[in-house]
Amino acid sequence: MIQFFTKKLVLVVAVFALMGTISCQKEINESIDGTEDNTTPPTRTFDPTTRINSSVTGFVTDENNTAVNGATVRFGNATTSTDKYGYFQFNNISVVREAAVVTVEKTGYFPGIKTYRAETGKSRLFRIKLIPKTTSGTINATSGGSTTLSNGLTVTLPSSGVVYASNNAAYSGTINVAAYWIDPTAKDLDMIMPGDLRGIDKNGGLNLLTTFGMCAVELTSPSGDLLQIAPGKKATLTFPIPAAMNASAPSNIPLWYFDEAKGLWIEDGTATKNGSSYVGDVSHFSFWNCDRPDVYVYLNCTLFDSNGNPIPYAWIKLSEVSDPWNTRGGITNDSGYVSGIIPANTQLQMEVYTNYYNGCPTPIYTQLITTGNTNITLNVTIPNSVPSQADVSGSVTDCNGLSVSNGYIIMQDGYYNYRYALDGLGQYNFSTILCNSTSNVTFVAEDATSAQQGTPLTYTINVGNNTIPNIQACGTSISQFINYTVNSVPYSLTAPVDSFMMFINQQSAPSSIYIYNMGRGTTGSGYVNFDFTSTGIGVGSTQVLNNFYTSMISDSTLITTPINVNITEYGSIGQFIAGNFTGTLTGAGPAFTLYNINCNFRIRRTQ
Repeated sequence: MIQFFTKKLVLVVAVFALMGTISCQKEINESIDGTEDNTTPPTRTFDPTTRINSSVTGFVTDENNTAVNGATVRFGNATTSTDKYGYFQFNNISVVREAAVVTVEKTGYFPGIKTYRAETGKSRLFRIKLIPKTTSGTINATSGGSTTLSNGLTVTLPSSGVVYASNNAAYSGTINVAAYWIDPTAKDLDMIMPGDLRGIDKNGGLNLLTTFGMCAVELTSPSGDLLQIAPGKKATLTFPIPAAMNASAPSNIPLWYFDEAKGLWIEDGTATKNGSSYVGDVSHFSFWNCDRPDVYVYLNCTLFDSNGNPIPYAWIKLSEVSDPWNTRGGITNDSGYVSGIIPANTQLQMEVYTNYYNGCPTPIYTQLITTGNTNITLNVTIPNSVPSQADVSGSVTDCNGLSVSNGYIIMQDGYYNYRYALDGLGQYNFSTILCNSTSNVTFVAEDATSAQQGTPLTYTINVGNNTIPNIQACGTSISQFINYTVNSVPYSLTAPVDSFMMFINQQSAPSSIYIYNMGRGTTGSGYVNFDFTSTGIGVGSTQVLNNFYTSMISDSTLITTPINVNITEYGSIGQFIAGNFTGTLTGAGPAFTLYNINCNFRIRRTQ
């Protein structure tokens, strides 16, 4: 399976549609780079130096399709965290053009990583589904051994072949093995797999990869120390081959590991087919993949409704006609645009779905695409014969009844959230394709300027025009901040300019809540982090401050006189924790400088 990515239309081609007709013209000689290419697909290599600015948005969910609040998201040198809808956003961040990488991290999960080829002025949209990192078995480091998942994935470790990842010192205790098999025929493969299925082969060429199965593996000690395979040793991975793919699976296939920094797969070794499995040796653990490399071209597609409006959040799926299990796909952005890599010289069936992951099994549009050696761009209009289009419009006002000019509307439909920006007059207007004639959804409006959120509105959308009653973004504060002073000098960190994180450490005695901002603060207020006890916490409780650190104090400090944290707000997960504290820190000797601190904070709870 190969993943697509969202960007805007560059050219227009037309093809004959199996369902309806679109205006048609095929570009023969022009690629998305503006260069001629009408013989064979170019030999592609990875360029790690050319950088451009790019923007990306997305939603993060867990294995149960629940929005993940408070996940750390990195893009280029920028970091943010997801909100309670699992939403994240980056604007105009410098990234590697050939492979821009979005990385999502959350305790208890393997990293969720997406890669795309960035283009100036063209945003990207992703839905990322995190893989749980749970212990699937234990192995004695001295004797070695195997652990096997119910799906057939097997991890085999050599005797005395594991070291501490931090220093390569030999490890001889119990090994906790966290492993997860990624089914290459899974419906949600594009959301859970890392990268975009491009890989650098042993000769340095950049290839499209057709996967026959992936896995994620991590080794840790019982105390949580990260472990790795010892230098000079090899572990063995056994990948199950899905029944639908077994007949076409080659007898030998390259192995590839995922380079999280590059955002690409790297060829390293070979796996051999043994019955309905691939077996191969690996020298370290991360994500591993059994893939057949091939040449590729780019496909760019923009989707419009019958009125010429772009259709966002539509799922465009392409399947190889000769191998229907081998599918590729992506989600259109707010311009109705999606693009990515597809195999050259192949016949594909394109299907357009709405609410694909919410159980809508029937495509609203279908056509055939035959690729050659040049890049393809499609401008597709869903014909009038499609009966399930709903046009949705409405307005949002603030606490004073005035139009919200800086805000957005969240539509929650089934498992998934959709986010639409308001225009300067507080209006929203979008089209969506319904799975049936109606859909029960929930709208929530947020005012970014006043940091206010309104009461959720449940509404039944029907085919045709839907004018939603006015929604007020008022009643619940969504502001997040850490305001603090050091010896009367004030510093302020405020979301969304600054991003915050909190987590509860249940293993500490007593358990503690940690609060910190990502990086050094874009407002010139440095970074700050602190933690305090959580036993018996609630509104009106007094907790004990354990530590307080800020880049505005270069001295090493200790809390020599107890400091109490007054909790003024403590909502459920997804709501907020707020409080304040005042006290004195003592610097290191011989000066023993005193630092008087004062802090007020309000952070959204993620645990």
